[in-house]
Amino acid sequence: MAVETLPAVPVLSVGRRAASLAVLGDSTAAGVGDPLPGGGWRGFGPLLAAALGVPGEVRYTNLSTIGARIADLRYGQLPGAVAARPDVAVISAGMNDTLRSDFDPVALRDDLDIAVTALRAAGALVLITRFHRHGRVFRLPGPLRRALHHRIGQLNDAIDQVVARRGALCLDLHVMPGAYDTAAWSVDRLHPSERGHRLLASGLADLLAGVGIAVPHPVDLTCADGRQLTAADHVAWLVCHGVPWLVRRGRDLLPHAAAVVLRELFGRLRR
Repeated sequence: MAVETLPAVPVLSVGRRAASLAVLGDSTAAGVGDPLPGGGWRGFGPLLAAALGVPGEVRYTNLSTIGARIADLRYGQLPGAVAARPDVAVISAGMNDTLRSDFDPVALRDDLDIAVTALRAAGALVLITRFHRHGRVFRLPGPLRRALHHRIGQLNDAIDQVVARRGALCLDLHVMPGAYDTAAWSVDRLHPSERGHRLLASGLADLLAGVGIAVPHPVDLTCADGRQLTAADHVAWLVCHGVPWLVRRGRDLLPHAAAVVLRELFGRLRR
């Protein structure tokens, strides 16, 4: 792929208002983990939009879909995002790619690069989330944990390359304050809780403020208006979703996990 470096993110005049926000990505971008009392999900997107202006001041578009991969973002979500011509676009995706047997970090990087380039060309300031060490919040058997850690490293390398080339802003979840607190994660330990989504929105708002975008209503980190989950909710999730998900994704990761174990074994034998 030809490497064309776009200009760095400009430092904007202090107090410039963002009139429109678009969110692209997967289930986290769709708000999963932050349920609303009346049903459905909220997530960091509406919280960030509220930080940028009162209702009606910021046009908000969320194109994310549950289960989306980076290719879905490029081919399914990007056209709508470009048509919306947002001032700010947030991308949070890639974890679903790491959990699949056909994981391809080069193709992933290229798809992400095309998406960011198109959003920049449409006039958007682009923010991308970089991922944490998942094994610190979601417990997996050793080989699966190491296999996932290796893939997340490859995903983050791809994100780093696109951020550097295209002048995007990056929120690194690994160093974000509070990212590894238990309260920041929902029962599945895969999606942020209400507090986790508030931390994400706050971190993104700080990035925007750092380049001169006005954030007149800072994100409140106090959980207040999300639906409170009960023990019955947790048990229902574990039975209906948690165990079946672990079986499916474990099967996808198993060949890679076996390769990790063999590399470790041969490394010890050569010493």
